[in-house]
This record gives sequence, C-alpha cells and structure tokens, in this order.
Amino acid sequence: MISLCMDSAYKNLILGVYKDKELLAGVSIEAFKKQSETIFVELNRILEEAKLDYADIDRVVITDGPGSYTGIRIAMTIAKVLCTTMHKELYCISTMQLYAGKEQMANVILDARSKRAYVAHCENGKIIGQTTILNVEELDDFLNSCPGTLFGDGYLIGKETKQPDYLKNFIELEDMYRKVDNIHALVPQYLKESDAYKV
Repeated sequence: MISLCMDSAYKNLILGVYKDKELLAGVSIEAFKKQSETIFVELNRILEEAKLDYADIDRVVITDGPGSYTGIRIAMTIAKVLCTTMHKELYCISTMQLYAGKEQMANVILDARSKRAYVAHCENGKIIGQTTILNVEELDDFLNSCPGTLFGDGYLIGKETKQPDYLKNFIELEDMYRKVDNIHALVPQYLKESDAYKV
C-alpha cells in the first residue's frame, strides 16, 4: 500500500510518501502563504526520491481543517484531482489530530487571528468533544479543563508547546482516517465565516 499524505492547512507544508507504515520520503517545512508555489516542487522531489510515480499511489490522505481558508484548499484540490482522475482512494483527518498525533492526552491551540484560536482536546489520536473557536482570554480555562501536552500556538498565552512529528503522526493515525466516498462533495471543515479565513 503506497500512501501519499499531505497537509497545507496552516503554517506548514507536510508531504510524506509511505509504503505501508514505512516513510519512504517526506518533507515538513514552514511555508505559510507559500504552499501553493512550493507543493508541486516538493511533491515531485519526494516521489523521485522514493522512486515512485503518481500512478504508484494507492491512496491519498489529507487534513481537512481547521486552518487557513486558502491553505486547506491547496492540498485538498490536488488530492481531489489526483483521486478523481487516477481513481485513488481519498481519506481525511483533522488538522488538530495531525498536531496531537497519538499523544495520550493533548491540547491543540492554533491561531485563528482576531485574538481567537481553534482548540481541541485529543486523547490517543481521537478528538474529545469537538473542535471549536475560543477567544484568547478563554484559553487558560480550556487548558485547565483537561490537562495534557500542549501543541500548536502556545505563544498566544505565553506557554511552551511540544513540536509535533507530523510525518510520524500522519501514518500512525491510520486508524483515525475517514474515507471520502463522494470526492466531489468534500469541503474544508471551516469553523467561522469564510472571509475571516482569508489570511
């Protein structure tokens, strides 16, 4: 099973090619607002490094949000075109799951701008409750309500965060993948008005 995993939903560009659970080639770089001009260069590079072609891919896995209005759509559009034209399977996970990975207890905070943040509690790869948006002044209460390892943008409240291993998390979360049965109907998971995403 050859899997192509892609995330462009937030500040990073994360691409990995795996054979079963083994990472053949990957990249994880900060590329905020530059994902669209970088993604094909990096995709082609890692496929070449793995000695694979697009036709060798069996399935594509992407994050479907929350995140940047434009960012989410970059990997999603590529995945939809690839899976539709080449008849590949498409799967999704949440951006929050990618950050938390399989951490036993985790809290994810991502800057949603305008002094707000996307937040989620995660346990062993599963989102507990739901992903939502809070004002920055509410974040301490959010963290205190369910103590765990903090990932994401702790700087919003002066807290340190653990750096995720995105490429490891992508494949370790395999049991959390959600299969997309109707690829044409797939839309990003937005949590606020679309014009507020245009960052």
